[in-house]
Amino acid sequence: MKQPEIESCGIEEIDNDEYWSLSGKPYVDMILSKSSVKPLYNLYMPKKMTSLLPSAGAPAVLTCGRKKWEMFYDGAKSNHKFNEWRKFVDDNNLKEGDGLVFELSECNASKIHFRVQILRGDFPEELVPEDLEGGNSDNPIQIG
Repeated sequence: MKQPEIESCGIEEIDNDEYWSLSGKPYVDMILSKSSVKPLYNLYMPKKMTSLLPSAGAPAVLTCGRKKWEMFYDGAKSNHKFNEWRKFVDDNNLKEGDGLVFELSECNASKIHFRVQILRGDFPEELVPEDLEGGNSDNPIQIG
């Protein structure tokens, strides 16, 4: 199946806060690893979420804060990832150790929509307890 060409850009969205309470819709949280950010840019959705998404893939929109990124979710067995993920990472200056919460707000064969919250892993030193180091792949920050 040929994937439609979709331009990724941060399109302004109105009336959307950066953080919100989860609504009871399906969600998944994850800590970004080295491979999820520069230079590899590979983010694979966990099985918990891929079982809800179209196996053939579909156009997808990630909404974060007041912006939207259009991309394509590749649901092939070996992929389960977003094409154009690089644009989202770069536009949001994501780094290893940052946490993401993907809440599935719409899903059908023609469109997938996730609301995404970013939880930065680089907490100010004065907020990190003395007995805890910052999160990284060897010492991750636990969410949930």
